[in-house]
Amino acid sequence: MSGLLASATALLRRAVDVREGEAAALLLSFGYFFCLLCGYYILRPLREEMGIQGGVRNLQWLFTGTFVVMLAAVPLFGAVVARLPRGRFIPLVYRFFILNILIFYLLLGPARAGDGQGVHAARAFFIWTSVFNLFVVSVFWSVMADVFRSAQGKRLFGFIAAGGSAGAMAGPALVTWLAVPLGPVNLLLISALLLEGAVQCARRLLRAAPPAQPPTPAGPAARQPEEAIGGSAFAGFALLARSPYLLAIAGYILCLTAAATFLYFTQAHLIADAFDDSGERTRLFAAIDLAVNLLTILLQAFVTGRFIDRFGVAAALALLPAIVAAGFAGLAAAPVLAMIVAVQAVRRAANYAIARPAREILYTVVSPEEKYKAKNLIDTVIYRGGDAVSGWLFAGLAGAGLGLYAIAALALPLMALWIALAIVLGRRQQRLAAAEAS
Repeated sequence: MSGLLASATALLRRAVDVREGEAAALLLSFGYFFCLLCGYYILRPLREEMGIQGGVRNLQWLFTGTFVVMLAAVPLFGAVVARLPRGRFIPLVYRFFILNILIFYLLLGPARAGDGQGVHAARAFFIWTSVFNLFVVSVFWSVMADVFRSAQGKRLFGFIAAGGSAGAMAGPALVTWLAVPLGPVNLLLISALLLEGAVQCARRLLRAAPPAQPPTPAGPAARQPEEAIGGSAFAGFALLARSPYLLAIAGYILCLTAAATFLYFTQAHLIADAFDDSGERTRLFAAIDLAVNLLTILLQAFVTGRFIDRFGVAAALALLPAIVAAGFAGLAAAPVLAMIVAVQAVRRAANYAIARPAREILYTVVSPEEKYKAKNLIDTVIYRGGDAVSGWLFAGLAGAGLGLYAIAALALPLMALWIALAIVLGRRQQRLAAAEAS
């Protein structure tokens, strides 16, 4: 085993600056994130299919339900985190979600077909998956922040994130190959197995944590190994209300969710009209995810760091709304399936590879309390609240008789506001970073 680890370390050093005692933790973290996102991306196309089975005209209710569940889940999540050490908390959270997956397998499986409950189970699954994806990734990065110090994270987190990108590619590939021959519901069991794989990687990671470097004046000491993560999203309301900078970030997020929701609803309507077969719809959703993740990993490897370093945070933040504005203009001219598939693929790849890292840079210049409490509030409640409001707005516009081309045209002024917020935030972050450095 030691010889295998030495060989793996030698190979790793060609790609990443891994140092003595870090290789085992790095590989376990890579595997942990791979299993997590592979499992989620098996669920994601099933989520889209369940949204259609629940009725495309009811999607605004599903988005509202997700927001309500998130409001209830956040304080419960915070209470568990505050009371349990990570060695007990992490397996508990993931195995709770594994149990949920198995319950949905029973509810959505062939034995329940035709009993009149399928549509309710489909709607519940849509809401559950929308909550699940935020929490499991949040827990993962909390573990990374506990296991690795800041200097280690700068060297290793890019490689670890590539594990997630690889998993996000493998999941849709599995669905594309297996959705029709196995049936979409049976893929739930594969997702549950992958989530258990993430649990095993996490448990071993906590035992194989790399040697901690001593804290320096430039950075705080890491958390103690068994210290609970703690915190609650609702504690961030006051911090958010007092900070124009954080309010601008929240505004950026709301513009992002409005654009994403409008495009998502447009996609759901066009795909529902184009396909009658559940397996074919699931296959298409998975193919879109596969294309997005392939493009994302290429951008992460060759473009992201160079783009942000050369053009700055403001340009990185503004790139996504510029791409989405062009997409809405294209949909206004040609609201067809091929157009929405292309727009969604490019938008999501630009978001994951360029805009998301730039958004995280915005938080490097705020206080620790704002980083954890206000950021958590923005990433969960504000994000899902934007989804819910945007869903009802789309439903209202469609109910008023506006076609997809007209709705796309009406979204363009929002894109202008989004670009303006991106420029303001980028410049403000640059000034705050300069003041902090001085």
